[in-house]
Amino acid sequence: MTDWLEIKVFFDSHAPHLVSDLIADVFYGFGLKGVVIDDPALVPEEGWAGDAVHRPERHAVTGYFPVIAGAIENSRLLENKIRQLRKDTAFTYDLCARRINEDAWAESWKAFFWPVHITDRMVVKPTWRDYTPGPDEIILEIDPGMAFGTGTHPTTAMCVHQIEQYVQPGSAFLDVGTGSGILMLAAAKMGANRLLGIDNDDVAVKVAGENMRLNRVDPGIYQFRSGHLAESVQERFAFITANILFDVVMALLDTIHGNLTTNGIFVCSGIVNRNAKAVTDKMIRRGYEIMEVLTREEWVCITGRYNGSIT
Repeated sequence: MTDWLEIKVFFDSHAPHLVSDLIADVFYGFGLKGVVIDDPALVPEEGWAGDAVHRPERHAVTGYFPVIAGAIENSRLLENKIRQLRKDTAFTYDLCARRINEDAWAESWKAFFWPVHITDRMVVKPTWRDYTPGPDEIILEIDPGMAFGTGTHPTTAMCVHQIEQYVQPGSAFLDVGTGSGILMLAAAKMGANRLLGIDNDDVAVKVAGENMRLNRVDPGIYQFRSGHLAESVQERFAFITANILFDVVMALLDTIHGNLTTNGIFVCSGIVNRNAKAVTDKMIRRGYEIMEVLTREEWVCITGRYNGSIT
């Protein structure tokens, strides 16, 4: 049985979600497929779960490394990378490391995942938590595994909000960078009946498919593919989402209109405030009417309707 080195970075910042993502990217740079993010604001209301744990006092990002040759050296290099982050982003941090066995590792990451309202109607519920929905609530049951979050990040929540607002029953839906499949699941709940999710990570494709099955979505209406952006996609869709990185969104805008029907809707997020204008400007040049720009904390979500006139 493998032992694991748990490295936990506690931090304080005025922009906690941005710092969480930056620290998570450092972990990913060492080959990790997923991290655990502790956010004090996401602890559930009283009564949502009988086995509630204590509210985390600080924001933190945790990664797990197998205890093999080089693990200790990786922890030193990781801390050096985090120190470098502070040159561009203001935050304070503490780093803690401990060795744990595989059984403890397998359960420890689940402790802070809870049912969370990400819109007024939609509730994300991890499979291991109990929750009784209200009469108008829609449950998105997610088992992210170690690789993916449960959809409570502001960018995901804003995308789900736009899906709830604009997806029409019977429409075709494409999700580029599908991750856990939560946006696909939300679209299915809103009545989309032809859905395709693309991700360049085979683990994501597997996890997303499992989440659709958990929610009893008709397997005849959805498909997942491994691939880079939408390069292999020939079909057209009425609604496309891309909750990915800014530079990837900018590259995607060169071609994704070819996968939209006339008057189709494109929703993109994963974009910080300072980059929003670059995205909207390019969308307008590519033939989109900007319908809405949502902001939550330091993140934006941009919704555009494609009218087919590229300038």
